[in-house]
Amino acid sequence: MTVAAYTVSLFLRIAKIDLITYNANNINILIAFDLINSVSLRLLQNQSINLPCIMKKFDIPNYYRSSFISTIKELRKVTDPRKKDFSPTLLDFGSVQFLIARHFGFCYGVENAIEIAYKAVEENPGKNIYLLSQMIHNPIVNDDLKEKGIQFIMDTEGNHFISWDELTKEDVVIIPAFGTTIAIEKRLTDLGIEIQKYNTTCPFVERVWKQSEKLGGTEHTIIIHGKHNHEETRATFSHSDKNAPSIVIKDINEALILEQIILGEKSAEDFETIFSGRHSDNFDIEKHLTKIGVVNQTTMLATETQEIADFLKETMIKKYGEANYKNHFADTRDTLCYATNDNQQATIGLLKEDADLAIVVGGYNSSNTSHIVELCEEKLPTYFINSAKAIEDNTTLNHFDFHNKQSLTNKDYLPKKEDVTRIILTSGASCPDTIVDEVLDKLLSYFDTTIVKESIIEKLEAEKNT
Repeated sequence: MTVAAYTVSLFLRIAKIDLITYNANNINILIAFDLINSVSLRLLQNQSINLPCIMKKFDIPNYYRSSFISTIKELRKVTDPRKKDFSPTLLDFGSVQFLIARHFGFCYGVENAIEIAYKAVEENPGKNIYLLSQMIHNPIVNDDLKEKGIQFIMDTEGNHFISWDELTKEDVVIIPAFGTTIAIEKRLTDLGIEIQKYNTTCPFVERVWKQSEKLGGTEHTIIIHGKHNHEETRATFSHSDKNAPSIVIKDINEALILEQIILGEKSAEDFETIFSGRHSDNFDIEKHLTKIGVVNQTTMLATETQEIADFLKETMIKKYGEANYKNHFADTRDTLCYATNDNQQATIGLLKEDADLAIVVGGYNSSNTSHIVELCEEKLPTYFINSAKAIEDNTTLNHFDFHNKQSLTNKDYLPKKEDVTRIILTSGASCPDTIVDEVLDKLLSYFDTTIVKESIIEKLEAEKNT
């Protein structure tokens, strides 16, 4: 190990106190501590790495940022640096008010991935540059990367646009933020392609892989709460399966079925019928469900993951007794990323306020965005759109029903009111601030108001200084 690597490694361990000031939320502190260990290990192995614990500002195109929305977010960071307050920001334009979530938009992993992708283009003029699949689940970002000349090898389902045979060792391949499977990593390496330089795998995804490795080391079977066809879950299953028998379940209903299998109420045939294609090869329900631990796709609903973990813990208590269950259930910490947790907490904060409707902006295949939509739908009319283009006028809006995977058109989405209309506005972790700003501008154009955005910023600046 070099002296420089040792120095940085030591610094990272000492810097824990700085991480606590970044966010006082216990989950985030624990994540940060794990990241320190991860970073230190890589340095000890003389591997290059970006330093996620520093939460640096990334070099991404300015057109992804908004002079209005991004400024509002920065003002909240100044007034609430530890994210203790998840109440929304009120933008009062008189006839219409917008409630803006405390936390939304690009997360660490997304900005890191975009920066690396643009760097790959800048550093490799004349070369073929490929992305394994979508960089993130946002069509505007992915289309922008295509315009820069980046070609996509696969779609989100793993269907190929470009065959492996077309790649050469001279080509550049970017691994997306979701990570990829061990099999794909090996295939690229066998082709002579360097896979680490432009590996944009989110460190919070890698954290889940490390948790899986720990569970495997204690001979626990790994229960993955996630969507089995999502790129991140496919990657996590691949890394988990290397360490221990693994199975993917999508919700509490499948946890209930798993309990019946654990307690002997359902057979191996039932298990295979229900979980076919979602478990390790040669999975033995008699042998592999005696010790279990739960991890998750980082963008799942936090409350649902906790519900599943608590339920399966009770299942092991039923089978083995209160005195012995700890020998059969690993009480793992939640493995959601900080952005998913903060976005969901901020949405809960939004929903404590009265509003007429909610507009959630993001890619239609974005898991973290769909969960924000779910939360909003529980309280008020909610419209899931991917850009301002979905809003035709003040009566017609095209939105996405992610439950049934279909586009819908809604008439009279804006309420006819004599008093003030209140609109909740937020987005997923892969949505640029500029897109949210464009949505706000279009909605604002349908209301009579003399209040301009600059006045809103001045008011918030004044409140910050009081």
